[in-house]
Amino acid sequence: MAGKVLCEATKLYNVQNQCTFLPRLAERHYLCLTGRIIYCNLSHIITAINAKWDSDGKFIMHLDVDVESMRYIIVYESSTYSLSDSAPAIDCADSIEESSQFPVQILSGDYEKFSALYSFLRTPVSLYNIRELESLNSYPVEILPGKLYMGDYRQATNLQILKDLKLNVLVSVSDECSNCTVLHIRKSDLITSFERMCVFIGSHLNNSSSVLIFSTLGVSRCCAVTIAYFMYHLKYTLKEAWNHIQQCKANMRPNRGFVLQQQ
Repeated sequence: MAGKVLCEATKLYNVQNQCTFLPRLAERHYLCLTGRIIYCNLSHIITAINAKWDSDGKFIMHLDVDVESMRYIIVYESSTYSLSDSAPAIDCADSIEESSQFPVQILSGDYEKFSALYSFLRTPVSLYNIRELESLNSYPVEILPGKLYMGDYRQATNLQILKDLKLNVLVSVSDECSNCTVLHIRKSDLITSFERMCVFIGSHLNNSSSVLIFSTLGVSRCCAVTIAYFMYHLKYTLKEAWNHIQQCKANMRPNRGFVLQQQ
């Protein structure tokens, strides 16, 4: 039995926005998001499946979902704040956890809270085909909720994404430079510019601005800069910074030379 755990809103956001060449949401065994809320016939969280119960009150899993092979199973409803609550989401998780290899996660808080934070992830669409999933926009991952994000060049040049996340400060470590970039550091200058970038990022976060750090693919240089910021300004160890960022961006691959520079 894998058990069950609470899932913060930022965790669900990041799970939904993992991306390689295509959004990971298009992978059959990646995420099962299921919920039952009073608004479900009007809107719900993108890719969610409406949870159903039989006449005996037992949760019925959608036929297309293979619980045993699913990497993430996340359950949500109108309100859940504790694993000791008596609520449909808890009952749903209880019925699933025996078959799951990974802990069943229950969204902490409520649908309205998540919807208020990430209204752009709310939709009336209930089912997606594979082509629709592959064409979904993936957003930058959230490193510090509502403050610091990490992404790629495509995301940094998408005006709708910048608007949705209220991003007004962009730090580029890509050889390409977007029209919106506030600070642009080329690859050849990266190692010598860590301190400058960390001071720049910290000053804007202290002024309540939201900051996006981006590189061409969003997996190497931007990760190195984010690690540096966590170490210099938040006083994380290299291991602590690495672990935190990897929880947000599973396929992070900071250049070994950049990482050694932080030791």
